[in-house]
Amino acid sequence: MSGDRKDFTHREYKSYFEGLYPQLCVFAYKYLSDLDTSKDIVQDVFIKVWESKTVFENETHATGFFYKAVKNKCLNYLKSKTYRVTECYELAKLEAYDTEEFYMSEAVVIETTVVIENAINGLPEKAAQVIRLSIKDFTNNEIAEQLSISINTVKDHKKVAYHKLRKILGFLKMR
Repeated sequence: MSGDRKDFTHREYKSYFEGLYPQLCVFAYKYLSDLDTSKDIVQDVFIKVWESKTVFENETHATGFFYKAVKNKCLNYLKSKTYRVTECYELAKLEAYDTEEFYMSEAVVIETTVVIENAINGLPEKAAQVIRLSIKDFTNNEIAEQLSISINTVKDHKKVAYHKLRKILGFLKMR
């Protein structure tokens, strides 16, 4: 994404929207617990940013801006009279949502999830299936049964997947 608004085409903005939209919806959902409202809020933010012709220094600046804008729009929605009348309004919960710690932890979890999902998508198909089932706490026996493969094949797929994921995701290790 370019810092010069003249270089920022509709196609580039659409591509950026498609890449960031799913994780922003998940982020909004953490605040609202309503997927439809979350989607509406994220779409509204993207529309307003496009219409206002907001200029960004770089992609990192833009991503941070969108997370903050979605957070603020969610908090405004939760504070709105409409929400308070129609939903169970918990002031203590809203105050917890309005902290920098909540915002940062949720943003980091979502961004990390996207990185991990992209890494799993880069695995061979069967290895990716095995890892996804393993993440869901399936045993090797259950995975073998589910995928109609032997337990040794499950173990082989895991070995290959873990090796590749360690290389791809090594930068996520806490130091």
